[in-house]
Amino acid sequence: MMLFSRTIGLPVITGDDATSLGTVRDLTLDAAGAVVAGVRLSGGPDRTDALPWTAVAAVGPDALIVRSRHAADPEQTPLPAHHSPLGSRVLTDLGTEHGTVQDIAFDAASGRVLTLYTALGDIPGARLLGLGSYALVVRAQP
Repeated sequence: MMLFSRTIGLPVITGDDATSLGTVRDLTLDAAGAVVAGVRLSGGPDRTDALPWTAVAAVGPDALIVRSRHAADPEQTPLPAHHSPLGSRVLTDLGTEHGTVQDIAFDAASGRVLTLYTALGDIPGARLLGLGSYALVVRAQP
């Protein structure tokens, strides 16, 4: 398990030639699939600003490793629109507010969202429905 907050700021390194691609600026969610879809970069030498999660080989406490520079090509896998989830208002599909997103736990291997940590309690990642400029939307509890 990895947290969004601990991922931001990690160096992004290629596994095949140990080249720096920059640092993690943010992660992009595919809310419909409840998975991390991409990595937003800053400070890279090639001015690459995003890469698909499919290019990620590993995420650890000290670095995010990308399989290769070729695998990091965002042209190969289009990413969903980026909206930063941390700090977003949380609404249920019934229109009830549920605080703001404090952090997100995800599986470092698959990118699957495990838990949304909000100001008003934890929400299982499987309840994630959408993310936009106004809010993150989750399915209300049955």
